Amino acid sequence: MIAENYNEWKNCIINDCKIQLTKEYCIERIKVYTDSQNVETLKFIDLYGIQHTENIINWFKQALNE
Repeated sequence: MIAENYNEWKNCIINDCKIQLTKEYCIERIKVYTDSQNVETLKFIDLYGIQHTENIINWFKQALNE
């Protein structure tokens, strides 16, 4: 399932993946997904597209503000 909104994504990350959205984790993932030269980022874009990648970045930023 590909999350279509923040609440779906957050539920998936926390409940399905068992990942805590700590400040440190969110900052690290934002660094990865905003680095256009990062191999992981390039693979993610190839799999899910630019729009979903931008959504993920924004959702990590939103999680930082909670």
